[in-house]
Amino acid sequence: MRYKTPTKKWNVAEAKEKFSQMIREAADNPQFIFSRDRLVAAVVSPEAFREFQSWQEGESLAEAFIELRTLCAEESYILEVPQRVDRANDFANALDDVSS
Repeated sequence: MRYKTPTKKWNVAEAKEKFSQMIREAADNPQFIFSRDRLVAAVVSPEAFREFQSWQEGESLAEAFIELRTLCAEESYILEVPQRVDRANDFANALDDVSS
């Protein structure tokens, strides 16, 4: 889901004071409510919430792999997984430089 306007941040007092406006703006973009710089709530459109629920109820990555293995076995298909190759890790190298 693409949103039309930037997400607005509200403090609790402002959200209470301008509740109707916040609800209207939630139709276009999530509205975040903060208390002392800590996110405490988000108001979203019904469509965004339904999308979230649908995503949350979806299968896990583990379940998807189990299904993939089952399909491969049923079709006598061998899924080729390439050999793992380590790649350079600049962060680890930087830590080595610092500790030396």
